[in-house]
Amino acid sequence: MPEKVLDKALSGSVVLRNERAPDSHLPSAVLLMGPTASGKSRIALEIAGQFPVEIVSVDSAQVYRHMNIGTAKPGRDILARTPHHLIDLIDPVEQYSAAQFRRDVLNVMQDITGRGKIPLLAGGTMLYFQALLDGLSVLPEADNRLRATIESKAVISGWPALHKKLAALDIESAARIKPTDSQRIQRALEVCMLTGRPMSEILKAPRNAELPFRLVKLALLPADRGQLHQRIAQRFENMLQEGLIDEVSLLRQQFDLNPELPSMRCVGYRQTWLYLEKKINLEALRDKGIVATRQLAKRQLTWLRSIMRRYEVTALDCLADDVHHQVRVFLHAANIGDGAAQ
Repeated sequence: MPEKVLDKALSGSVVLRNERAPDSHLPSAVLLMGPTASGKSRIALEIAGQFPVEIVSVDSAQVYRHMNIGTAKPGRDILARTPHHLIDLIDPVEQYSAAQFRRDVLNVMQDITGRGKIPLLAGGTMLYFQALLDGLSVLPEADNRLRATIESKAVISGWPALHKKLAALDIESAARIKPTDSQRIQRALEVCMLTGRPMSEILKAPRNAELPFRLVKLALLPADRGQLHQRIAQRFENMLQEGLIDEVSLLRQQFDLNPELPSMRCVGYRQTWLYLEKKINLEALRDKGIVATRQLAKRQLTWLRSIMRRYEVTALDCLADDVHHQVRVFLHAANIGDGAAQ
């Protein structure tokens, strides 16, 4: 029997609800969440063609300019017809945080509602959705000079050694961060050094997450995980056919990249980097890329289930033949604009 994602623990969420709420005087915004290969982008485009919405990307990989194939970014023709917000923000050598996303997305949402439209936030970066919904702890901004110092120490001693140093300063953060996770080790050490306090202690502080929007939350989940895996395999194969290897090769020529940068740690790019370094062959690139994407989808589903336990979210089976119709029915019931006649 297929593995079920729409399980009993979520049965209270898997319904079509009327999302009118006491905060109905606030402008509406739609959150369209789901794992990789669940069809979010296609459904978002259909919604944009039938409802007065503007699409806002919630994807930590699509913020990078020049990274198009491996991030499944909409093509130029689609973007010309249906502009997307919060894509192509930075170069691959730069970094973008959840705090930056929250600030930027709230500004974009205000702009969209100011034009009389409804923000449609679509994507699979659950950290970004959580940052929007829960708010963020007051952590210091990145300090490039301090980060450079930490990185230079890592070159000499290695990240596992810095992980041990982190454990002495912030045992809770160290316990949940792998000794090889350079990005998170660096951030936790940076926060400790800038504030004089463990990051885990700061994260426990109360957050202010009140939003000036009526959020209508929709999740696309696969009833059959096996079918989602088939989609993932085909998706990655398509990326290879479309020129993912050439894209990464060109990025390496254009920018001073290294495999530890967040951009090159994205699924597909990390594996293609190994191939270009001649550490794996094409078959291994394909296999590792598919496995990594499946692991990403599993993490996204775990995180999404956590969000669904804490917020009112309507879940639909992304594999259902009539999922597009169900989405339209849901949005009409939620009083989202004057959508097209059914």
